Order: sequence, then C-alpha cells, then structure tokens
Amino acid sequence: MLEKIRDEVRDRLVRMYRSANAGHVGCSLSCLEMLVFIRFRLHSAGDDMILSKGHAAALLYSVLAQAGEISREEISSFYRDATMLPAHPPVGKVRSIPFATGSLGHGLSVAAGLGLAARLRKSSKQIFCLTSDGELNEGSIWEAAMFISHHNLTNVIWMIDRNFIQGFGRTEDVIRMEPLDQKLEAFGFTVAKADGHDFESMEAAVNGWDKQKPLAVICNTVKGRELLLQDTVDCHYLPLTEEDFNKLIIPA
Repeated sequence: MLEKIRDEVRDRLVRMYRSANAGHVGCSLSCLEMLVFIRFRLHSAGDDMILSKGHAAALLYSVLAQAGEISREEISSFYRDATMLPAHPPVGKVRSIPFATGSLGHGLSVAAGLGLAARLRKSSKQIFCLTSDGELNEGSIWEAAMFISHHNLTNVIWMIDRNFIQGFGRTEDVIRMEPLDQKLEAFGFTVAKADGHDFESMEAAVNGWDKQKPLAVICNTVKGRELLLQDTVDCHYLPLTEEDFNKLIIPA
C-alpha cells in the first residue's frame, strides 16, 4: 500500500520538477518515503505535519495532492507566476500547510509550540516535524529540542532526514554532528534509528517507542536517491535530467 503511494507521489513529483525545470530534486527524493510514511501511516485527522526543510516543498505538494488536498490544476502551476505553490511552502494558501517554512531551523520550534498548545487544550492531536540534518547547524533547533524535552512533549514526533549532505558540502565537513544520537539523548529524547527509505524500518522505530520521553527518529537516507548524481552536493541544486526523469516516472 505505502509502496504504491510512494511510486505515485514520486511520479507526480518528478513531473512537477521537470515541467518547472526547478532545482532541489535531491532534497525531495531523500525524504520521499519519510513524508509518505508520516502522512499516510502516522497522521490522523486533526494532526499537524510540519516540513521544516521547506526546499522540499514540491514533495509536500505531491503528498498533499495524493491525499486529495491539492488539485491537479494547482499542481500544474508549481513554481510559476502567481502560483499558490511556490518554491517554499507558503502560509495561508493550503489548509494543510499551517506555517511557511524554508528559512531553515524554525520548523521544530513551530512543532514545539503546537505541541504545548495541544496539551493545554487537552487535545490528543499529534505534531510531526520533518527536518533536514543541515538544519541542525541552527541554534534554534537545539532551543526547540530543549523546550520539547523540558515540557516532555510526547505529542511531538521529530524525524530527521540524515542524508549527510547540505547546501555547501558534507555535513560532517561543515559542522560535525556525530555522535548525533548521543547528543539527542543528552537533550532528553528517546532516539531511534531507521532506514529512511524503508517503511518497515521506520514503523519499527516508532513502534518501539515507550512514550516516556519525546521521540526523535534519525532516518538514514541518500540525497537524490536514484538520480545519476545521488549522494552528491550537486543534486541539492541541479534540475532533473531527461535520463533521470524517464527512469523515475511511472510508464504510461
């Protein structure tokens, strides 16, 4: 079921990128399965889903289109003048996008605030936040992590796209993050690791959580998975090639 959804989301995604000749393809493909897993396995009516790595907006739009929340006509306007679907998620355009993201490092703070608000309202809603690993360079991420831990916001589930590449190089060359799991544990999180391209692995990571402390799932992924330039900095920015497009679409 999830595999079929993933294939359809990816097909729509690469057609959007090809039509717009837009970059950030690799950023979307690294967290494709993660966002599909969140939206179609974990998410329930009333929950919030925050894509903090806003440069993967095309993936968010494709996932929401799969869920029937964005129309085919709107999808066809991606990245064009006067579109409601720009390069980064806008606010006030799509009901399922509660906050604009793209200025990196702020999504987890948004999730923390939503989590505390839900608790104060005695709401059972959950908040799912997907961040990049490059965002962990930002101090605001760690402030939010301390806040979530201090208030023991177990209604916030944090999933990290650990592809080891950010805009200007390998994450460990820009600012070393490892041992990331130990750092998150020191901040008061239950930490699980998963293959971010494997639904069963992510399912096991979430199911193994005892909900005594907030959960952070480090999802190991490949930047630009299945592209000719996968696992390179180039696939962070470059548009989709014709060869990659033909490989990734569902044949007519």
